[in-house]
Amino acid sequence: MNKSTLALAVAVGVVAQQAGAAGFIEDSKATLGLRNFYINNDNRDSGTKAAGAQKKNEEWGQGFDLRFISGYTQGTVGFGIDAIGLLGVRLDSGGGTNGASPATATNYGSYGGTVFPSKSNGEAVDNFSSLGLTAKAKISQTELKLGTLQPKLPVIVTNDGRLLPQTFQGGQITSNEIKDLTLVGGQIEHVKGRNSSNNEELSIAGANGRTASGRDSNKFIYGGGDYKITKDLTAQYYYGNLEDFYKQHFLGLVHNWAIGPGVLKSDLRYFNSSDDGLNSNTPTYYSSGNYNSTVNGKGKVDNNLYSGLFLYTVAGHTFGGGYQVSNGSSDFPWLNQGDGSSAYLTTDSQIAKFARAGERTWQARYSYDFAKVGVPGLTAGMVYLHGDDIDTRSPASTGSSEWERDLTVGYVVPEGPLKNVGLMWKNATWRTNIPGQRDQDENRLIVSYSIPLL
Repeated sequence: MNKSTLALAVAVGVVAQQAGAAGFIEDSKATLGLRNFYINNDNRDSGTKAAGAQKKNEEWGQGFDLRFISGYTQGTVGFGIDAIGLLGVRLDSGGGTNGASPATATNYGSYGGTVFPSKSNGEAVDNFSSLGLTAKAKISQTELKLGTLQPKLPVIVTNDGRLLPQTFQGGQITSNEIKDLTLVGGQIEHVKGRNSSNNEELSIAGANGRTASGRDSNKFIYGGGDYKITKDLTAQYYYGNLEDFYKQHFLGLVHNWAIGPGVLKSDLRYFNSSDDGLNSNTPTYYSSGNYNSTVNGKGKVDNNLYSGLFLYTVAGHTFGGGYQVSNGSSDFPWLNQGDGSSAYLTTDSQIAKFARAGERTWQARYSYDFAKVGVPGLTAGMVYLHGDDIDTRSPASTGSSEWERDLTVGYVVPEGPLKNVGLMWKNATWRTNIPGQRDQDENRLIVSYSIPLL
């Protein structure tokens, strides 16, 4: 039993002894989240770019997300426990087009398909499930959590883009003792992917292949804080370190400015990422997207990423744009086991991230809230991104480009017997001339509903 598991077991025992204490039950909440999720990723027009690959990935399933969040026992130090139970049931896996690759003598196969885990032969499983427990303690305005976590911070972001969400295992402390200042710190040891029931160790693109040469780490430490300088201006600093892979510093500034009848939001971000430990000299730990060290496009982490996003909201309309620059000899690094992940980027889109070495990306956005014209619950939006000057392995193709167009239409029933049922359609088109990459057209249909139990 590892140290964090033992500590969690002890903490759960302490909480169980005090579970009848006032506050623990009275302040508890329980909900059952339902998500019906269909995805179709069409690569049939990719031609020779996708030689030997499936031309269409398609899956459909029903997800159940049961959560219990306790209150705290009374006393100087309050104790509590949270639980999350996840179940995904396969409704269809596209007749063998689930996107998974089978295991071979030299390869462990893929982590799973587009939505579901897969068997050794690449077929989707009928269902998958997991249970996560989190022990917590609170004193004054400081809270400690140990167990299953879902952090959403600039240096670590939980992915929730499929049927079930990604979860992490570790410990985190959050403090709000100082007015207008939130401090966060923690350590992560394992991650459970969005299409998995198992906890895996941590890695990055380039080293996360499902082969004997794949490498990982069980130590990601992070910390930082948000300081509200004024009611409209927030400054951020965060640090993350994945042992033997990379170190990362983040600076952010978010400002809301009332201009005329609307509000202009400015979101400025800067990441500085560099190598750590074995990543600096051991090829099996190298990052992808580095064409200075080896001919295969892998090398040590070296990236500076700057971005700015500006959005103006008025009378239900939100429109604006942004620009991002990815400098350095490697792609931008983030926690990425190869089974679906998120990064804190203004360009993290439905299909692509737009964070390759050398890439310059501009984007345009527009969305509308139809409540302004008497249709509450209906929203729609569009995002267009275009990146160029991308570094590639071949000098002849350096300066490659990519673009993506995302459309989203959502409706949440505002009243009646179906109140709070959510319907969403997400459509994306991605095109590129990067060698070896596939053009993609993707559709997602999502029906969701949350049932309060406590």
